[in-house]
Amino acid sequence: MTDTVPERVNGHAEPKISVIKFEPETSTAVTTVVDPAAPRSRRRVRIDHLRRVVVEARDHNTYRVLVRHGSYVVGGTRILTRRAWDSRTTARHERMMRAAEAAGNEELVRQWEQRAYAYRFARHKRRMDLLQMALNAPKAIASAAASAGSVLLILGIMLACYNHDVRDVLTPVNTVIELIGWVAFIAGVVWEPLLYSLPVLAVAGAWTVGRTRQTAPTWALPAGGEDRDVVPDENAILRALRNLGIPPLNKAFKEGWQPRWVQPSTRSGNGWHAQLQLPEGVPVEMIADKKEVLAHNLMRKPIEVWPTEPRDQAGVLDLWVADPGVLTKPVPPWPLLTEGTADFFRGVPVALNARGEQVVGRLMAANYLVAGIMGSGKSSLVVCLLLGAMLDPLVEIDVHVLAYNSDYDPMRPRLRSLVKGDDDEHVVAAMDTLRALAGEVSRRGQELERLGTDTKVTREMAERDPSMRPRIVVFDEVHELFGHKEHGKEAKELALKVTKKARKTAIMLLWVTPDADAASLPRGISKTVSHRVAFAINDHQGNDAILGTGMHKNGYSATTLVAGEDVGTAMAAGFGKTPGLIRSYYVRKEAGVDEVTPVVERAMALYEGTGPEDGPTFEPLDPLADVAAVLGDDLRMLTQEVLHRLAERRPDAYREWGPSDLKRALEPYGAEPYKSGGKSTVSRDRVQDAILERLAEDLDDEGGDED
Repeated sequence: MTDTVPERVNGHAEPKISVIKFEPETSTAVTTVVDPAAPRSRRRVRIDHLRRVVVEARDHNTYRVLVRHGSYVVGGTRILTRRAWDSRTTARHERMMRAAEAAGNEELVRQWEQRAYAYRFARHKRRMDLLQMALNAPKAIASAAASAGSVLLILGIMLACYNHDVRDVLTPVNTVIELIGWVAFIAGVVWEPLLYSLPVLAVAGAWTVGRTRQTAPTWALPAGGEDRDVVPDENAILRALRNLGIPPLNKAFKEGWQPRWVQPSTRSGNGWHAQLQLPEGVPVEMIADKKEVLAHNLMRKPIEVWPTEPRDQAGVLDLWVADPGVLTKPVPPWPLLTEGTADFFRGVPVALNARGEQVVGRLMAANYLVAGIMGSGKSSLVVCLLLGAMLDPLVEIDVHVLAYNSDYDPMRPRLRSLVKGDDDEHVVAAMDTLRALAGEVSRRGQELERLGTDTKVTREMAERDPSMRPRIVVFDEVHELFGHKEHGKEAKELALKVTKKARKTAIMLLWVTPDADAASLPRGISKTVSHRVAFAINDHQGNDAILGTGMHKNGYSATTLVAGEDVGTAMAAGFGKTPGLIRSYYVRKEAGVDEVTPVVERAMALYEGTGPEDGPTFEPLDPLADVAAVLGDDLRMLTQEVLHRLAERRPDAYREWGPSDLKRALEPYGAEPYKSGGKSTVSRDRVQDAILERLAEDLDDEGGDED
């Protein structure tokens, strides 16, 4: 221990500042004295030394342990105090109202106002009941004592009559008095230890809560972390966010920020899904930029963690975490690999999403932009789309590959045309096809107008009129076309024109390129196509050129994908309400394994009519339409009954479904089950409104193509 000795400075006693540093190896005390009257340069040196001492103290294991466990107790006490305050007041309601008001959600504000009013009313009623009980207590106690005494005397009289002994009249009363004495004795024995143990139990409870919520400073935590688990629950997510090294987020944690969980961490497919509102000054972009660190903190690979921002919930982190290793396992075989046919107007299976659910690639009223650096697996998605389309005998396919590769050679028998090469003659051939497509789109549009319809080509129309049959045109390595010195400008203009007008005429275009910049793509092409797929991309500018402006900022980024490692994995938009990760099926064509040729042979037999239909036609899963079908004329139906009828309707698809699966399928459309009379119920009106809204969106998309 070191004493502080005052010195005289200008006639006044000026204390010196003493700091004791314990050396970890020798455990000897070293005293450093800082004199306030010393020159500034000397004081600065000594202050720097003081800071170094503090840092070294932080590194001392005993000091870190004391700070860590002390912080657990303090932080746990703070959390328990806040919980108690929230449970006894309307503080929670006020916070929710402020959050809803900041988000502009007036309906939610009114709901929380009503809940706060109901809570105050119930609390006032409880207090009045307690007050009335206190007023009535003396009378009630006296009445109970008189009643109990009367009962005991009656029992005593009955016992005295039975034993013929008048002394037994007071036996029940004496027994009760002895029982009370024993209770008092036991209470006296137990009371003192219990009284002494209560503070210990309280501290232990606070420590447990603080340890669970990790309220200790980051530097005081063990180097390896504590209780890291592969299950990304709320505590694991908060620990991962706390250790991202984002200054505004660290500041929020230090100020006691606690997130509002829009959706707690719940099981979703082959992973976990959670939504939480981020603090002020911490946009989702900051979290997305730290994706690799976030994945490490959650004990995952970067491809298994996807932090995004919902399009209708600004400031909310939508976090999906896959099970370890599930996204690196091989995808199952393509559903149409060995049997089945397809329908251009229904779509074909092309991939699985991150949750392991099937992704259907729409063909009718759709156009695709596919990009990714070499070795990222672009061709796997394109091959699945084309092979699926070939299994519809009505479809005609043209392919222009402005390079020399053999990806499309096995499909040549079923293709209408295949042009390969990057010479000028091949560019001219692609330009001829583009010009012909522009004229074809206009002709089909005029034919639709002549038929008196302003919708789109249907299967019945295509079967009746061969000139209206579906067409698919692929332009691979299209940067060679758009970057051509002589034809590039005209090619970009024609590409935009045809893409905008082709969708309802049953003409589908596939633009494929490894480059994703302004020079290799027409300006606005990503806004025009319905489906945008980004495999591994080197930078966020290329990512946004494919997926759309602001996608990288919102967490929808393919920049973390690695070519050659995450082959066939892409970030895609247009396959659902929101963008997401997809893993395309892989139909192999390599040395010793040829899965493409048998599919092409089946497609040729269907096209030429030389063989019977091979299996049932692929029918994409549409939970919204299926739920509407099983509801029938019922205004509402219990969720369990809906699941039972879905399983009867399509056992292969719905047999394993539970309430959470149904909720996840209907929630994007606003038709999810709700509580009615305490039971989960599905509303027919909600489902029908969702179907009408989806139909209106489809019509808007088609109308938008004419702009």
